[in-house]
Amino acid sequence: MPARQSRTSKLDLRLSPDAKARLNAAANARNQSLSQFVLESALGRADETLADRQRFTLDAATWTAFTAALDAPPRALPRLQRLFREPSAFDAPEPG
Repeated sequence: MPARQSRTSKLDLRLSPDAKARLNAAANARNQSLSQFVLESALGRADETLADRQRFTLDAATWTAFTAALDAPPRALPRLQRLFREPSAFDAPEPG
């Protein structure tokens, strides 16, 4: 079991009475305090949200294709090159 960390930071929420009642009911169904339930639920959702940003796995063939794409020279994109040559709406007008 991991060592328990001290809780020194606080998070305040404003919520409707209905939302609080739903959270209380769910916490009671799990035999947890409201704080425990909300913290576990929020951390679980955070882990799901961040999972694809922290690590990904590739099989050998996909890894080879991925590294080949990274190592390949950039391909010419004429439309993109033209876009960068044209002045944008954010460029300052010529004084005049």
